[in-house]
Amino acid sequence: MYPLDLGYKMPAEWSPHQCTLISWPVQATMCYPQDYQRVCRGYAAIIEAIAEFEPVIVVVRPDDLDTAGSYLGGAGVKFLVVDHDDAWLRDNGPTFVIDHRGRVAGINWRFNAWGEKYPAWDKDDRLAATILEAMQVTRFDAPLVMEGGSIHVDGEGTMLTTEECLLNPNRNPGLDRTRIQEYLSLYLGIDKVIWLKRGLEGDETDGHIDNLACWAGPGRVLLQACDDPRDDNYLITVESREILRQSTDARGRTLEIIEIPQPPPQYHEGRRLTLSYLNFYFVNGGIILPVFGGEAQSTDIQAVQILGRTFPERRVRTVDGLAIVREGGNVHCMTQQVPAGLGAGSPMLLRLQSLPRSIREGNPDR
Repeated sequence: MYPLDLGYKMPAEWSPHQCTLISWPVQATMCYPQDYQRVCRGYAAIIEAIAEFEPVIVVVRPDDLDTAGSYLGGAGVKFLVVDHDDAWLRDNGPTFVIDHRGRVAGINWRFNAWGEKYPAWDKDDRLAATILEAMQVTRFDAPLVMEGGSIHVDGEGTMLTTEECLLNPNRNPGLDRTRIQEYLSLYLGIDKVIWLKRGLEGDETDGHIDNLACWAGPGRVLLQACDDPRDDNYLITVESREILRQSTDARGRTLEIIEIPQPPPQYHEGRRLTLSYLNFYFVNGGIILPVFGGEAQSTDIQAVQILGRTFPERRVRTVDGLAIVREGGNVHCMTQQVPAGLGAGSPMLLRLQSLPRSIREGNPDR
């Protein structure tokens, strides 16, 4: 049976979390392995920011356990030792669904390294299944190549995504839009998909939605906007805004569009970096927001103010968005929320609590 048949659906990201899953970076598969220490510091800072709000489970390779432990020493951080190829857990890890009784299950998507862009991805294709087994969570294997960063749901049956990614022939060449929507319904409980055309300029993921737009609540969408006609993101903004204006959600509501100005463009080795304030992450009682400093200081301030007004009940916690972005992603890309429905006595927490302290916790003497 499919998750839909059993009453499962994907909750909104702002729903209560039990914890956050994050993978520790792998130097050998980084775009810029010479930046490993800088990236590790960036990961550690983001992990510790999240841990201010909720527990964090860091998925780490056996060979990297000592390194990760040397960077992480705060309370609320535990390790799950699992081999993997790359660190973007949003994309290669499980997606969690929940039923009306609060039971949580995980979707194991097929993963092919963003359309086979990188040579090493066999371990990542198995990663979601391995994590779910370690957590002792019910697993559903989906016959669909998909990354978690390519979708965003409102928890009430509506999904945002882009044609550039989900309809890309480098993912599921034998599936058309109709069949892909059927799978999204069967595995995530989605009733309606709003298809934007393209993601941001320079996004090597083929247009993941989590840089361009996301739900701010039922009937409310955040859109990163560009008002400079000379910028390649200008037409993307115009096109996306118009689609959203003409759309309704699964319950028939017209959409309120909340725009956040994009940060000024930045480049590395001639490649535009995908800077996005919408690559933030919901945590219990807060938002972890990447900011970019320098010329972006003005838009950083605007992003904090807009998110503060949009989510007055949450604390906006900023982190250095430049620390890891050269590797192709940011805060949302590296995280995956575990819904709170598992409960305090879940098999996952019991299993993690039974591990030796040296393995499951960061180094307090760092």
